[in-house]
Amino acid sequence: MLVAAAVCPCPPLLVPEVAAGAAPELDALRAACLDAVAVLAAARPDRLVVVGPAAASGPYPQGAAGSFRGFGVDVDVRLGPGEHAGERALPQSLAVGAWLLGRTSWSTAPVEGLGVAEPLDPARCLETGRELAAGAGRVAVLAMGDGSACRTLKAPGYLDERAAAFDAGAARALGSADTTALAALDAELAREVKAAGRASWQVLAGAAEGAGLTGELLYDEAPYGVGYFVASWS
Repeated sequence: MLVAAAVCPCPPLLVPEVAAGAAPELDALRAACLDAVAVLAAARPDRLVVVGPAAASGPYPQGAAGSFRGFGVDVDVRLGPGEHAGERALPQSLAVGAWLLGRTSWSTAPVEGLGVAEPLDPARCLETGRELAAGAGRVAVLAMGDGSACRTLKAPGYLDERAAAFDAGAARALGSADTTALAALDAELAREVKAAGRASWQVLAGAAEGAGLTGELLYDEAPYGVGYFVASWS
């Protein structure tokens, strides 16, 4: 049963060493993410699943390692406490999630990761979430993923006039824990406006069906032309 969830974006710039001189620009975003993770801890789950976009779908065990060395900084992370486990490196989204858990010294419950292929069909995303929540005990989810990357002319995906409306709808759904609205997000439109979080959000929607959670939107901005949302469900 799902007892709590947090939604956070996953840009490497959340890691101050990666952002370097621009790090203060995202201080409010980092603070909101840490607040959302704190709500997960307060729910005292039996396990935490970190879900994020990846090149291919698949699980990652506690202790799986990730790195931001590809961005020129000497920063390594592990998914939850404990010794190194698993042979595959964490995808970027889960590495950012692992960094957030490290910043909060997460020790409340065992942690596992789930990479979700960005093109995954919405129906399969929802079913994956249902399977996740049906596991034993009290489950919490940390859903990593960005909104559109087409909000301005200087955005990574250039300007798409549809991006702002897509992000507004996603923000409303995430802020109100509206699983029906999340399930209805258009996968093709999400792809076209480069909203990498769509699949993660729909996995969360499946996990939260019937859980009766209420939501709060903690952050909704588009620095650098990319939609970043932070939400807490409890």
